[in-house]
Amino acid sequence: MAGSNPNKSIVVAAISVLAIVFVISNIYKTVPVGHVGVATLFGKAQALGYPEGLHIPVNPLYKWTMFDARKKTHLETANVPSQDQLQTRLDVSVQYRIDGAMAAKILGATGTAEAAVRVHLVPKLRSLLREQGKSVRRAEDFFLEETQETLQTALTDGLRDDLAQQGIIVSEVLIRDITLPPFIVQAIEQKKEREQAVEQEKAELERVRTELQQEVARAQAGREAAEEEAARKRILADATAYEITQINNAISSNPAYIQLQSLEALKSISKDPASKVYFLDGSSPSPLPLMHIGDKQ
Repeated sequence: MAGSNPNKSIVVAAISVLAIVFVISNIYKTVPVGHVGVATLFGKAQALGYPEGLHIPVNPLYKWTMFDARKKTHLETANVPSQDQLQTRLDVSVQYRIDGAMAAKILGATGTAEAAVRVHLVPKLRSLLREQGKSVRRAEDFFLEETQETLQTALTDGLRDDLAQQGIIVSEVLIRDITLPPFIVQAIEQKKEREQAVEQEKAELERVRTELQQEVARAQAGREAAEEEAARKRILADATAYEITQINNAISSNPAYIQLQSLEALKSISKDPASKVYFLDGSSPSPLPLMHIGDKQ
């Protein structure tokens, strides 16, 4: 057309191309792995979130907020008073994740997932820590296994019940570290040193007792050996005495043996130079020497 402006046509064409490119580039959306996307249009969040993956088509005018729905850990350190009014520092870990089905609600209530943790999880955790600390009688009782198990269970249940309504799913609360007041730590160390000293003394007493038992056992064995030797000697002596008795009994009942012994005695006497004359009573069944009969006085 003769009256048309070529520059205006070029501008319109450029705008049209840009609009087409914009629409094409925004009619699909990719949500990263482990995330949930929440779309807003003119300041209003869409009721349903978009799970991970490619979504086609979508309104090119949407603005997107991504929520990381993977499991995370929140670290918290707090000074917790016990019934004795002493402050004990507890380091705890809270394992949680964002409920993807409630991502739109979280966006409308607090904004990002980090804001939800800061607004809901942290204050509730600190409140529960102070509340549960009041159930502990003494600060050093925090080191008891039973106390720690009770505290972890109470914290987990308390956070789980309250934060589920806020779109935060709590799986577990763990106590990482416990720091008692310095003077209590010193007292505990001194107590441990005393207990170690007592254990060493017990070990030494046990060693001495064992050695004494060994000495007693050796003495007992020696006494038993001596008793066995004495018994053996008694048996031998009894046997010897029995043998002598039997011999004497045999001699007393055998005159010939007595005569033989008498002759042996005479034989020995005859060899003595001082012996002169001997007489024997031949009628005696047991001849006996009659020495020096008839010697001059």
